[in-house]
Amino acid sequence: MSDLSPELRAEILGLLRDGVDPAEIGRRTGATRGRIAAINTHLTRGTYEEVQRAETLNALEESTETTFGLERDLQGALRRHIDDLEQGLTITDGGKERKVPSGFIDITARDRDGSAAAVELKAGTADRGDLGQVLSYMGDLMEEEQSVRGILVAGDFTPRAVAGARAAPNIRLVRYAIKFSFETVSRTV
Repeated sequence: MSDLSPELRAEILGLLRDGVDPAEIGRRTGATRGRIAAINTHLTRGTYEEVQRAETLNALEESTETTFGLERDLQGALRRHIDDLEQGLTITDGGKERKVPSGFIDITARDRDGSAAAVELKAGTADRGDLGQVLSYMGDLMEEEQSVRGILVAGDFTPRAVAGARAAPNIRLVRYAIKFSFETVSRTV
């Protein structure tokens, strides 16, 4: 994976700070969506200035890019099997992440009672910051919906995330598990 020059990083930072959509930043700069997501994550968490050493930043960006790919794959699987998450849940976002003022909702859906649902998917362990992300999305949806709830799907949850969810009865935490199946495509002799 090629390093991003300091100039290109500065350009990406400027575009993110100006609120330019990550897909547009990718088109303008040639940076991958994962790299842009990594930079944006550090920017929004206020940790970008702490990781300016190129080796550290590259390792963090590559790790975030891998996580982003896994989350994208998990999101695709969940979209294909949304009823496994909750009976009666239907996707309402046209098959793509919905942009709201707080960010991008992984999956926007409606439950069988008519409530809008913001579904956020995390590869690995979710913490209270991820819970805050779902709450922000729910707040955005409340601008146009009467009844809103959140579903945070992750491989596991920190005790802080579980404690926080207890105070928000309209948020559901769901742990996913991955089962692999293998199918021979071709056989070499």
